Amino acid sequence: MLDRKLKDSDRRLTEAVAATGSRLPDLYGIGPVGAARILGDVSNIARFQTKAHFASWTGTAPIDASSGQQQRHRLSRAGNRRLNRVLHIMAIVQIRHDTEGRDYYRRKLAAGKIPMEAMRCPKRRLSDAVYRQLLTDSQPNHPAFEAGPGGHSGATLPSSAADLTPHIGTSDQPQPELAPPTLPGPQPTRHPSGVSLTARPNRRPKPRP
Repeated sequence: MLDRKLKDSDRRLTEAVAATGSRLPDLYGIGPVGAARILGDVSNIARFQTKAHFASWTGTAPIDASSGQQQRHRLSRAGNRRLNRVLHIMAIVQIRHDTEGRDYYRRKLAAGKIPMEAMRCPKRRLSDAVYRQLLTDSQPNHPAFEAGPGGHSGATLPSSAADLTPHIGTSDQPQPELAPPTLPGPQPTRHPSGVSLTARPNRRPKPRP
């Protein structure tokens, strides 16, 4: 019964992805589930200005951890972990078969990288491949995605979904000194007899008998 449900789910996902017109399943290592996950989470690829923004969002862009003359990078835990898993499975499928991904992975091992570091290298390249395919699918005459304001993909305005830090306006920057007061300070009030009510007396008045 579970096998029948899985087959039925794969069939419906395949039909849904085909209805969008996307060519993501043509990439080696992406099945109907992975393609549906990418399309559902990305929505509109035009909100990512470059492939570097997309790689940062998918968590495949390594973080520089160099120290002195030692050049190295470490794994990034940021980004969309669901898409990172899709790209990880895609990389494993390519490494297990005779593909360019396997050759690239073996070159990184031969260069002295440990398996975990070598695995991150093809994942980064596969992120670029997915980004290029999504851009190809999002042309103006494509039914699945809308074009940007410029009439072609990637021409949208900067989006906060892909930016790492927000833009700081001039009103948010610190001022060099305190602004002058705009209201006068409190003025002492005087009693009709001429004695100031706000001034501190020099000594306490003697109690009346």
